[in-house]
Amino acid sequence: MTTIWELDFYSRPILDENKKKVWEVLICESSLNVNDSGEEIFRYSQFCSNQEVNSVWLGNAIKEAMAKSGQTPQKIRFFRTQMNNMISKAGKDLGITSALSRRTWNLNQWIAERMREVYPNQPGYTPAGANPSVLMPNGEPRNLPEALLAEKWAFVSLEAAAFAEMPEWEIGFQEAFPLKNCGVNPDTSIPGMIFFSSRALPLAAWMSGLELASLKFESPPLANLLLETGVNDSWILANIKDSSTIAEAQGFEQAKQKANGVHFLAVQTDPQAESFAGFWLLQDVSPN
Repeated sequence: MTTIWELDFYSRPILDENKKKVWEVLICESSLNVNDSGEEIFRYSQFCSNQEVNSVWLGNAIKEAMAKSGQTPQKIRFFRTQMNNMISKAGKDLGITSALSRRTWNLNQWIAERMREVYPNQPGYTPAGANPSVLMPNGEPRNLPEALLAEKWAFVSLEAAAFAEMPEWEIGFQEAFPLKNCGVNPDTSIPGMIFFSSRALPLAAWMSGLELASLKFESPPLANLLLETGVNDSWILANIKDSSTIAEAQGFEQAKQKANGVHFLAVQTDPQAESFAGFWLLQDVSPN
């Protein structure tokens, strides 16, 4: 069974006796299944003196978390670009892959919770407003490799309750998360897109390595459908030219808002296929 951890290592709104920022490492599991309860995911936290901030200290913290959890993660996700070198080195020294990602929803919720309920009760707390956004501005969207372009695609939707059966679906590459953690009711309509390709499996395999974040419609005059990945990458999945499809895309964005940003991306060989080469639940989360 694959285990993926989400990690943040950064200063907190707390000053030590020398008026220096206290650092903290937070580690939690990624929810990978739509039916995960979300109540018993592993969490680990440890404060760190600013004088000890380095990859060795972080590596030791990760090892302690592994000992406490009895788990060895196959991947560590993190969202702070400025911590890339330190986190990547700590992971590499332990033989663990690390990846910049926006799929850190459990971690983001936990940080917000600690900002409200934990740090204000710590000695030396210094209110600093909202947690500063650390996401890099998106670069220019790139074109998909020509061999992976879908021949057809369609906007679709499913009721949230239908995803309870997702573990029984035949899917090649996939990742999901519990919808109830996102404040989505069973009768909520979840919008999505299905891409049809004769090279569905290679397309799904390629997508599975990208740290998928969300699908977004870029309004005219460009009118592109974008796949956002990593922390600041995006790919052009489709150029939309006719007015009726633009209206569909705008409806897709409106449906995402009603579903708290939750949506999905699926890949199939053709509309008659009963299996998926790939299926991913996604969530578009606005930065604080």
